[in-house]
Amino acid sequence: MTRSVFRFLSRQPDSPHLRDNTHFLRLPRNSDYNQWYKLRSESRAFLQPWEPLWRPDELTESAFRTRVIRNTQEYSSGLAIPLFLFRQSDETLLGGLTIGLIRRGVSQACMIGYWMGQPFAGQGHMFAALQLAIPYIFKELELHRIEAACIPDNHKSIRLLESAGFEREGLLRGYLNINGEWRDHALYSLLVPSDIQPSKKLYS
Repeated sequence: MTRSVFRFLSRQPDSPHLRDNTHFLRLPRNSDYNQWYKLRSESRAFLQPWEPLWRPDELTESAFRTRVIRNTQEYSSGLAIPLFLFRQSDETLLGGLTIGLIRRGVSQACMIGYWMGQPFAGQGHMFAALQLAIPYIFKELELHRIEAACIPDNHKSIRLLESAGFEREGLLRGYLNINGEWRDHALYSLLVPSDIQPSKKLYS
């Protein structure tokens, strides 16, 4: 492990749990499978245009358990923090948000991605999730920059990012293979606010 990973682990609790009065974010667990399966199944047509092609075993319990193991490893290694978004009142799974591609050194940046189940889309849940994740990224992870890549005709996602303070920087040509096609993505970013003091020492 590199020194940056040791520092990451020393600053983080065993499992992140971000919450407000109506939502919370945490790492996926095996016990989430039934909720995840139901939500992803009923939202497939809604999600597929914006995601990589689903594998034949995408929704199986064994694939989900493998995903949970990989998510835990990514968090432990300091590379990514995949989170599920729940409603606080009844612990209903609403969607997910991943803090990924965490880079240290002179970059101090990450890339976020997210998905929302169709029954809960357009109700402000993902905006609330961003309001939980953004302070965590800047204050707890001590990162300088958050990036997000969005297909240019995904207008709902663009409005979400802009509402959260992200600014468009440019176009990434043929950036990701989405729904079987290499798609351009607009690059958005958010920089740490001036009132949050950055760490005095960069991590190698």
